[in-house]
Amino acid sequence: MTTTLPTWVYDDSPIADPMGYGERAVKFLRALRHPKNPAPGNPFQLDRWQERIIRRIYGPRHPDGTRIVKTVVLLLPRGNRKTALSAALALLHTVGPERVPGGEVLSAASDRKQARLGFTEAVGLVRAHPKINAVTSIQDYKNRLVSTKYGSFYEAMSCDAGTQHGRTPCFALADELHAWKKRDLWDVVKSGLVKVPGSLLVVATTAGRGQDNLAHDIIADARRVARGDIVDETFLPILFETSPDANWRDESVWRLANPGLSCTPAYPDIEGLRQLAREAERRPNDREAFRQLNLNTWLDSAENPFVSMDAYDQGAGPVDLDQLEADQTPCWLGVDLSSSIDLSVIVAAWPDGNDGFLVQPWFFIPKANILERQDISGAPYLRWVEEELVTATEGNTIDVREVENVIRELCARFNVQQIAFDPALARATMSNLADEGLPAIEMRQGALTMMPALAELERAVIAGRFIHGGHPVLRWTFANAEAQTNSHGHIVRLTKSKRWLSIDGAVACAMAVQCAAAGDTGQSIYDTLGDDFENWAMA
Repeated sequence: MTTTLPTWVYDDSPIADPMGYGERAVKFLRALRHPKNPAPGNPFQLDRWQERIIRRIYGPRHPDGTRIVKTVVLLLPRGNRKTALSAALALLHTVGPERVPGGEVLSAASDRKQARLGFTEAVGLVRAHPKINAVTSIQDYKNRLVSTKYGSFYEAMSCDAGTQHGRTPCFALADELHAWKKRDLWDVVKSGLVKVPGSLLVVATTAGRGQDNLAHDIIADARRVARGDIVDETFLPILFETSPDANWRDESVWRLANPGLSCTPAYPDIEGLRQLAREAERRPNDREAFRQLNLNTWLDSAENPFVSMDAYDQGAGPVDLDQLEADQTPCWLGVDLSSSIDLSVIVAAWPDGNDGFLVQPWFFIPKANILERQDISGAPYLRWVEEELVTATEGNTIDVREVENVIRELCARFNVQQIAFDPALARATMSNLADEGLPAIEMRQGALTMMPALAELERAVIAGRFIHGGHPVLRWTFANAEAQTNSHGHIVRLTKSKRWLSIDGAVACAMAVQCAAAGDTGQSIYDTLGDDFENWAMA
């Protein structure tokens, strides 16, 4: 990923302000008071980088005075005073010069606790300014501030607060979008904004994890605008982020991602960052948190990943199924049947003749729980089904007959040597296929079998010899997969951090790849444990 840092924030390049709205907004923010600022008069601190952002949002206008910038995406690491700036913007639209009489100003967060943080910050700013406090009613139990003079109000709400339809905000702030589990409130806010002329949306968030969620979609779109791939003058991306391949130990990288470090005094605390970096050297999980939260590196889902997703993505080259069929290249299938919670998946693996593998998955999901699964996991299951990346079967459990039919079709089309099943949920399916003469075999998902299978899969991924065609659902399952190791450092099994995440595609790949590796050499899958059999068998 190539990052596009907002260099204009630091330089003296001109920012259009033909009607003085940018200057007006800056003056209002500078007139605020912050109760935690020890300087005389408790002034609200608006540093140079923040001031230029404010001018860039509010200054540019059409000749008729209407707003040009309609959407702002501010990606900012923790400790750069995002909450204070967000609260100040909310007041700018509630009691400041951007107010609309009777206007509705919203901030939306992932949960009540996060929503309360923003509201408390805004209350502190109001109470610290006698003139604003005199014309503002604080309705604490509603997380609401009301301008008694203009009738406008600011309210902080959360995604877990139930339905919010009927909202018509003139200004909306989406706070920490990376933590939103569902997109219901996002859709409500977006649809409400278009009802009001001149409305403004600000997304202010730290980097998140994974690719199949709302926040990643928004940030990916912002990157395209920042790079110039998309021209949209109404959309302002301000992305302080670090590329995944950047040196997280390099303090110059820290300064690029943290604009507050350019200020005097600097923030966040540089010694605090150095302490976090020292601890990150020793503890991998702390390292990932440091990269995500303090350097704004967008990470993949797993806390203790099975494989590097950068290495995985190197295998996104095409898989030509028609050519594999025409050549009748030997093929091995790994099948992971599931309960109602998990996906079921078939993975086909072909040796590529270069000590590597080509793979293609087929996923299945119960139709009755698609929405629930999408809401809880954050993965776009509806889109995947529409794009035919996942097959939805009728009912609230997967119709195993459809899985069996796909296996029969694959055996008719390709040169299938074996079909490997974990027998735990597959005995009836195995029996049905075996009765038809198809080569179904058992491959239990215990340590004896899965450790060498996972080792073979890991080797292929790291070597860049695992070609998967960039299938997005398969990628998601790999990103969810966490490695559980034994005392000897061998990967015993794959686990997941949350119940509704899926790792089934990665597990089926390990099964198919191991069978293909053994079959390609004429060995049994149980002949590849190596000389260290005792260590392999110890979980």
